[in-house]
Amino acid sequence: MGKLKALILAAGEGTRMKSKISKVIHPILGKPMINYVANACRNAGCEDIIIVAGDNMQALQTVEPNALFAHQKERLGTGHAVMCAGDFIKDDDIIFIAYGDGPLIRAETIKGIIAAHEKSEATATIVSCVFENPVGYGRVIRVNGSFSRIVEQRDADESEQLVNEINTGMACYNGKALKEALKELKCDNSQNEYYLTDVAPILKGKGLAVDICVGEHPLDFYGVNDRAQLAEAADIIKKRINTELMLSGVSIWDPANTYIGPDVSIEAGTCILPNTIIEGLCKIGEDCEIGPSTTIKNSSIGDNCTVTSSVLDRAEIHNNVSVGPYAYLRPGAVLMDNAKIGDFVEVKNAVIGKNSKASHLAYIGDAKIGDNVNFGCGAITVNYNGSTKSQTIIKDNAFIGSNSNLVAPVTIERGGYIAAGSTVTKTVPENCLTVARARQENKEGRAPKF
Repeated sequence: MGKLKALILAAGEGTRMKSKISKVIHPILGKPMINYVANACRNAGCEDIIIVAGDNMQALQTVEPNALFAHQKERLGTGHAVMCAGDFIKDDDIIFIAYGDGPLIRAETIKGIIAAHEKSEATATIVSCVFENPVGYGRVIRVNGSFSRIVEQRDADESEQLVNEINTGMACYNGKALKEALKELKCDNSQNEYYLTDVAPILKGKGLAVDICVGEHPLDFYGVNDRAQLAEAADIIKKRINTELMLSGVSIWDPANTYIGPDVSIEAGTCILPNTIIEGLCKIGEDCEIGPSTTIKNSSIGDNCTVTSSVLDRAEIHNNVSVGPYAYLRPGAVLMDNAKIGDFVEVKNAVIGKNSKASHLAYIGDAKIGDNVNFGCGAITVNYNGSTKSQTIIKDNAFIGSNSNLVAPVTIERGGYIAAGSTVTKTVPENCLTVARARQENKEGRAPKF
C-alpha cells in the first residue's frame, strides 16, 4: 500500500522579489511562506512532504526540518523539477503537486482534491479554477466536457484565450503513471523546458483516465511572484485568521490593523485592541485585554491579563497580570500570578513572584524575585560587569527603594528593605534595613559659585 505524498516545487529563484533570500522563505505574519503550503499538506493527511529545492536548499531545510528534499541543480521546468524527486515516488503512491509560492492553499481544499481524485479512480486529476480575468494563466481546454490539454497563455489562440478555466498547477497523480509519463516528456518548446502540464496529455494519449477537479475558491490558488503580491497574500491570510478568532469568541476592535500569526491560540472573551502584532507560537488565555500597539512573539499569557502598548518576546505571563504601558519583557521573563510590570520597565531572564510589582522605570535582569516584592522607580539589578552576567536573588516581602542599584551576584533575604538611592553589593540579611549611600553634606552659601 502506497502513501499519500505532497511534492512541493520550490526551486525557483524568484527574481521579481528583488531579494537576497529565497522567495518561498519570505515571511507572512512572521512565518515563512513555504510553511503555509507544507502545513496545509500535512493537515490534509499527506504522510510525506517532499520539497524540490535549488540553491535555496540549505535555507529551506532550516525552515522545514521535517520535510524530505530533492535537489534541482538546473531550472529546466516544472516537469524537470518532478523528475528530480523521482526517487521519492513509488508505484502505489498518490502524489499531490503543490507550489512553494502558493501560501493561500488550505488543508480542506487539498482534502477535497484528493477525495475527488480517489472517487474518480483517474490516473491523474488536474486542478482547475474559474477566474474572471484569466490573463497570464494556462487554460484548461475541454472537449465534450472532458480534459483535452492545457495551453499556456503565450501559445493560446484567440478562441482559447476566451476560456476562463485556468490551470492552477496543482494536481494529483498515481505514482506509477506519473513516473512513466515523466520519461516521455520533451523540451521541444520555446523555453527548452520540461513542462509538467504535458504529463496529462501523455497519459490521456495512452487511454488512461484524466479528470478535472474545479476549485471552488479562487483565492486558494493565488501565487506570489513579487512583494506587492506578498502583501496581498498576507492581507488575505490575516483576514482568515482574524475572522476565525472572532467567530470563536475573541473580540478584535480593528481587524484591518491587527496582525495575528497562524500559530497563535487565543481563548474566548479576550479583546485585541488596534495596532497589535501577535506572531510565532503564542498562547493567550481568557478575558485578557491586549493592546493597543502591542507586539507579542513566542510568548504565553494566562487568564485575566492586561498588556498595554508593550513588547513581549519569549516571555511567560501567568494569571491576573498587568503589563505596561511601554514595558519590555525579553526572553526568559516569567511573571507569576497578580504581578505588575508598569511603564518603562524592562525584564530579562527573570522570574517575578506572585503579587510582586515594578510599577515604573526599572530594569530587572538575570534575577529571581520572590512574592510580594516592590521595586521602586529607577531601581535596577546590575547584572553585567563587562565580561560576565550574574544573578540577583530577592526573597519574599522585600522592598527595593527608588533609584537603588543591586550589584550582582547579590541576595536580598526575606523582608529586606533597601533605602532609596542605595548601591548594594553584599547580602542583605532577613528583615534588615540597608542604607548604602554617602552621607549628605550641606555647604552653606556655596551654590552661587556653581
